[in-house]
Amino acid sequence: MNQRTMIKVIVDITMTVILMLMMAYELVGREAHEWLGMALFTLFIIHHVLNRKWSKNVFKGKYTSFRTFQTIVVIIILITMLGSMISGIMLSEYVFSFIKPDGGYEIFRNIHMLSAYWGFVFMSIHIGTNMGVMTGMLKKSNLYNSKIGRLSFLLLPLLISVYGIYAFYNRLIWQYMFLKSHFVFFDYNEPLIIFMADYLAVMVLFATVGHYISMLLKNVKHKN
Repeated sequence: MNQRTMIKVIVDITMTVILMLMMAYELVGREAHEWLGMALFTLFIIHHVLNRKWSKNVFKGKYTSFRTFQTIVVIIILITMLGSMISGIMLSEYVFSFIKPDGGYEIFRNIHMLSAYWGFVFMSIHIGTNMGVMTGMLKKSNLYNSKIGRLSFLLLPLLISVYGIYAFYNRLIWQYMFLKSHFVFFDYNEPLIIFMADYLAVMVLFATVGHYISMLLKNVKHKN
């Protein structure tokens, strides 16, 4: 793995960890949530700088089914990231506390909730669309090339995804995504690690969905 690829991997892993912590904003504290948001947005910009070659080629070349799907996912992530950042600044109590909008608190809060939860889902799907690259790296390892290794890499995400379906429902994420509930419920006595484990399972669920949709679309390309 060359240095540039290593930096990309570190940035992506850090973004994923920060995203998970941000979903637990009341458990980590509101001030920490705001600083984590700034860190995530900064890493988001760095991520796009590191992948600028992809961005430069958006309007070039032929669009296959997979490329169209991947591009739509990226556009939605961009929209949700901007929505989260702008609404977060308007709602800020610490980092941007000097900005005091005259009104619209309810609107900004709804935008922030929609952006956060739809962004979480589509970022997870985006991870899944890039699983082919990660799998390519894993195939070079001795663990992956053993029978137990291949079986584990196939079954483990599926097993976690099954629990992820339960966590998605039990954590009311589906309600927050459609504003069925305007307030996010947190159990302040719950250990952060338990909360993170559930959200990780949901992330694996949508990453797995993104991965298999990508495989299906790539097969359509090959058949054509």
